[in-house]
Amino acid sequence: MLTGLLIFIPLIFSLLLFALKDHFVLNKKIALTASMLTFVISVMVLMQYIADPNGYPIYHSDFFHLLGIEFTLGMDGLSMLLVLLTTFLFPLIIYSGFGSGLERRNSFYALILLMEFALIGVFSTTDILMFYIFWEIALIPIFFVSILWGGQNARSITFKFFMYTLVGGLLMLVAIVYIYVQTPGQHSFAFSDFYQVILDPSEQKWLLLAFFLAFAIKMPIFPFHTWQPDLYFTAPVQGTMLLAGIMLKMGVYGVLRFVLPLFPDAMNDFSVYAILLSVTGIVYASIIAIRQSELKRLIAYSSLAHVGLIATGMFSRTFSGLEGAMIQMISHGVNIVGLFFCYEIIVRRTKTGEIASLGGIATKAPVFAAFFMIILLGSISLPLTNGFVGEFLLLLGVFEFNSYLAAVAGLTIILGAVYMLWMYQRTMYGEVRETTAGFKDLTAWELVVLIPIVVIILWIGIYPQMFLGIAEPAVKNILKIQ
Repeated sequence: MLTGLLIFIPLIFSLLLFALKDHFVLNKKIALTASMLTFVISVMVLMQYIADPNGYPIYHSDFFHLLGIEFTLGMDGLSMLLVLLTTFLFPLIIYSGFGSGLERRNSFYALILLMEFALIGVFSTTDILMFYIFWEIALIPIFFVSILWGGQNARSITFKFFMYTLVGGLLMLVAIVYIYVQTPGQHSFAFSDFYQVILDPSEQKWLLLAFFLAFAIKMPIFPFHTWQPDLYFTAPVQGTMLLAGIMLKMGVYGVLRFVLPLFPDAMNDFSVYAILLSVTGIVYASIIAIRQSELKRLIAYSSLAHVGLIATGMFSRTFSGLEGAMIQMISHGVNIVGLFFCYEIIVRRTKTGEIASLGGIATKAPVFAAFFMIILLGSISLPLTNGFVGEFLLLLGVFEFNSYLAAVAGLTIILGAVYMLWMYQRTMYGEVRETTAGFKDLTAWELVVLIPIVVIILWIGIYPQMFLGIAEPAVKNILKIQ
């Protein structure tokens, strides 16, 4: 019952908002209420999971059964972590947009809730065809959010993103159908039946490539990343938060849920190439980030570098690497949403995101500077922050796979500190500019968004055991299936 409510509440409220007229206050309140209610239910589901962590799926609801398709919902530790991340971030993302001068608020918030419905569906379904359907549904809201509320060249940039992900999704669908016809008995799209299919090495190779391309584009990892910086820059900030904070985790989830368990023989040969691509992306994105003069683009490239490290640890197929990938998905989602919100605060007050035009903000807004610093330290993996836990495990896993690749992957921490601290020094300190002379400190509304983010950063950094405990059974299950 709870899992069913978890997925359908955002959908029902989304349809309600589509039916309502644009209203300055009502639309925002409805969207926030729906997202908060969904978060509360996810916490209740978490309590059930803690009580019975071995019950995969902990909730099973067959709404219909046709041609082997079952609308079933369930969660293991991997699903639980990502559903928690989704339901935690959505109220903050919605609330962060309250100060924006948006038009057509009913449609904007309806699309955001529709996306929450699709994302929870991706992370909680136990039927691979339903996974694909939710995967494609999630593309629709962000497509319209980016086009209708995006900046310059939004249409062409968003269309590029749409085509990339659509082609990747179609390749995945072909692979899904191919495996489906080889499932035992009357055929089924259930995860459990897909895991039982025995594929020869040649079949695994081609099917692996189809799945990998779909997930690599969504994350994205080098060289399938070319849509990312431009779309992150042109999308409205709330859209960028959705893309970077949650949507890219769909690709990581897909690799953990399908690629590693379904194609173990092919992965024996493919892992090193996937890691080389991921490590190349880390170094490439970090160097490009150092050269950025615009704050939002710098944050976008930093996200690309961190995702490269997540992918590197994941493809190492070690216990530490997989557990680190799960924890870092949560940490990255929280940190990147915090960074983009800090960016939005700066742009609202100064009307610019150019680093050279900023400076001296810490003297005008010391509370904001302190919050910004904590989020930044989490992003560069300072000990006692969330980033340290995930990245330590990731690097440990890569080291177990190959020490030389681990040394190169570790550059993400060094280079990340370089461009992040350089950016912070130039924006927060130095001479007060004309654009920052009237910079005001945080309002109560902004603190409502930033305080939960900082709490999670410190919670995972100081006491990560709850999150590690949730991730551990899922990692063991993936490695056992493999």
